[in-house]
Amino acid sequence: MSLTQPLTDKTFHLHGRDFLEMDDYSTEEIQYLIDLAIELKRKQKNGEVYEPLKGKTVGLIFEKSSTRTRVSFEVGTYQLGGHALFLSKNDIQLGRGETIADTAGVMSRYLDGIMIRTFGHDKVVDLAKYASIPVINGLSDLAHPCQVLADYQTIYEHKGKLQGIKLAYVGDGNNMAHSLMIGGAKLGVHVSVSSPEGYEPDAAVVQQAQEFAKATGAMIEVVCDPKAAVQDADVIYSDVWASMGFEEEQKQRELAFKDYQVNEQLVSYAKDDYVFMHCLPAHRGEEVSEGVIDGKHSIIFDQAENRLHAQKALMAALMG
Repeated sequence: MSLTQPLTDKTFHLHGRDFLEMDDYSTEEIQYLIDLAIELKRKQKNGEVYEPLKGKTVGLIFEKSSTRTRVSFEVGTYQLGGHALFLSKNDIQLGRGETIADTAGVMSRYLDGIMIRTFGHDKVVDLAKYASIPVINGLSDLAHPCQVLADYQTIYEHKGKLQGIKLAYVGDGNNMAHSLMIGGAKLGVHVSVSSPEGYEPDAAVVQQAQEFAKATGAMIEVVCDPKAAVQDADVIYSDVWASMGFEEEQKQRELAFKDYQVNEQLVSYAKDDYVFMHCLPAHRGEEVSEGVIDGKHSIIFDQAENRLHAQKALMAALMG
């Protein structure tokens, strides 16, 4: 599954691009990034030095806190030979009324790339609009493409293919569901999302994913019954019921999602060799039982590790 050509041969056409959502890239470009991530993972495991970001600095804007996003981007930048600059909302003027255009203009003079993890997706779009350097969406309320790039890398490593794989996502129709559907549609993965009424994915995103799926043969669907979604699934995916910014709805959501826990009974409808995935952090006993998330089918730590390798591939391709 490693690349058959030198790493630099195919990256030129991605240089300088933004990465705001999976729909920014073609099927071939996404597959290339996955292949590149696998190759960079091999290099790192073998102790091979690869430093396309030597002498370069990446600004990391965090308006939402994080474990995996911060650590993986900082470590990844360092391993690629560059320097990562952590910028919380209290560290820059963006949090105190400076316009996004001004912030983007200034940062473009200092940095070689920007990663932003924030709330409104419009802020990510505006930052990319006004910046002259690559902007990566580390997470917004609409999309989480960095996580999904690592997720499909992980599925590819475990299943040996993506085309024709069935992924069942059970839970809130949030940014994870959105990016999994778009990414699956681009890669030929059948994605079945099961959410309770009132918590379904954005209808426009579903329609967009279904349009992309026509070119790859993927099936994108939203169903109410989690058993129907999980039936014959190769991959079962779960996320917290109340994402960051929706904590005040926790009790309300616990009632709405009580029949959507991924547990031993639900996973019995999947294929015998299914794998379980979760973007973390997880609430054991809520969206997933301990027996499933800590069981033999769980690949959550492979998935978490691949955040590092997938994001290194992104930075190498866009900024290297």
